[in-house]
Amino acid sequence: MYFSIIILLFLLLICLLFGVWRKHIAIKKVCSLSCEEKCRLLNSILSPFGYVYDAKQDIISTLNDAWQRKAGYTALFDRAALHFHMVFDALPIYFNYRGRTWLIEFWKGQYGINTGAEVGIYYADRILDEEEYGKAHFQAVDDCDRLPVTFTLLHGSCQLATISGLTWWLTMFFVGMFSRPSSLAMDCILSFPNMEMHECFTAALRQTAPNVRFHCHGCKVHLHYDEGCPLSPVCPSKISWFRKLRIRWAQFCNHICCRLYCFITRHFDCTLNKILYLYFLLPFVLRRMLRHLKGVIRA
Repeated sequence: MYFSIIILLFLLLICLLFGVWRKHIAIKKVCSLSCEEKCRLLNSILSPFGYVYDAKQDIISTLNDAWQRKAGYTALFDRAALHFHMVFDALPIYFNYRGRTWLIEFWKGQYGINTGAEVGIYYADRILDEEEYGKAHFQAVDDCDRLPVTFTLLHGSCQLATISGLTWWLTMFFVGMFSRPSSLAMDCILSFPNMEMHECFTAALRQTAPNVRFHCHGCKVHLHYDEGCPLSPVCPSKISWFRKLRIRWAQFCNHICCRLYCFITRHFDCTLNKILYLYFLLPFVLRRMLRHLKGVIRA
């Protein structure tokens, strides 16, 4: 019996020393790379999943040619998001323009261990009835129909980052940051190609979300989104007690995972170094995290 205990303690000591050695090697590998080499390596890891690292703001965003573009969008993605510990507010604006039903949707909230926000632009191949909104499939707009979009994400009174682009899907994610959707707000600027499309969108915005503040300047719409989901076919106005319980459980798990991520990567202070440290130290954890993003974040 004593011999078994000694063997067990010896094995635990070996595991501990092996872990310390791997940690030392991982830190050394990260520190040995230049900033340019780190960015190239991280983007080579992220790009197959449709993501890119923004070194200027230390955020993860999405590529224009991300694989998610082919998937398009359906409201099922939002309804199923909670299964993947994604807890967010969503503001879908449906409007008809030149023979198609368009959808411009805004999201903000917690995506697993990431605080983030998104703006997506889609259209159907025809005019849809309102009853079809919740089950229809929308395709991402073609390059010729992309819109110039800018948005700033705020956490309380703190401005986190601003991103812009000619896009069909604009995103920003802060890895390892925990937030409640109600604590986040988005200041967005959408630039429309003409007044016809501008008026179609603003009319739908007034009808769908009358409490959302916005103002117009020419063909540009400036809106401030800080509320939860409006009454819509996608987001019901009432949430059952069971769903509330699931949201609390998902957020509890997200909070724990964020703290664990920050603890493991505590030797570094920026996302670039933290993710590469995980890549060298615990590659299976990083693969799982990226598979999670690949599987559940919509396009």
